[in-house]
Amino acid sequence: MHPYPGHPAPHLPTPPDRFLSWLLGALSMFTMVMTVPQVLTIWLGHQTAGVSLVSWSAYLFSALVWFWYGIRKRDRNIYVPCIGWIALDAAVVAGVLVYA
Repeated sequence: MHPYPGHPAPHLPTPPDRFLSWLLGALSMFTMVMTVPQVLTIWLGHQTAGVSLVSWSAYLFSALVWFWYGIRKRDRNIYVPCIGWIALDAAVVAGVLVYA
């Protein structure tokens, strides 16, 4: 008997899919860690010279949209990292608004 056409067979990730998922997660964490010094420079050093409010606001908006998309798709690989990005981008934007 054939399965009901409305319920596709579950997709089992292949080794390249698992590696890509791992790599994307690792790169997301790495780039977030690389953003922490920018946040610390603003909040601890009160230095905002050269920090673009427009750019960081765009990054924040993008993270919010990706978060929304990830939630709608129920894809943890998308929405979980966005939580970190939203926090970091918001910290930079808020710091620029406070110390500029």
